[in-house]
Amino acid sequence: MFGSKPASPADRRGEPRRSANARGVVCAPGIETACLIVDLSGAGMRLRLDRGAALPSEVVVVDVAEAVAYPATVVWQKGQEAGLKQTGAKSLRGLAPARLIPARDAWLRAGGR
Repeated sequence: MFGSKPASPADRRGEPRRSANARGVVCAPGIETACLIVDLSGAGMRLRLDRGAALPSEVVVVDVAEAVAYPATVVWQKGQEAGLKQTGAKSLRGLAPARLIPARDAWLRAGGR
């Protein structure tokens, strides 16, 4: 096919990623830290943390501008960057499931409306 580049063997993504460069917050019990959502696909994301901190295996990433939470599993972390497998966006507007209340509170503290 013209114009398409074959996938690199090192690139194991099942879906194409898109650049996001969105302000976010990583939430987990006892952790709330700012991040930049560098890129995003239907199944994963790459983050750049505001400061170097070890993340637990299960987190929720909040996209502040879009008002969505991404429950995710940390797949890898190197310094201030991390790769996560996410299970889909959940809206933080209106009623939120009980498990996302801490993420909604973090969104509101980050200036979400």
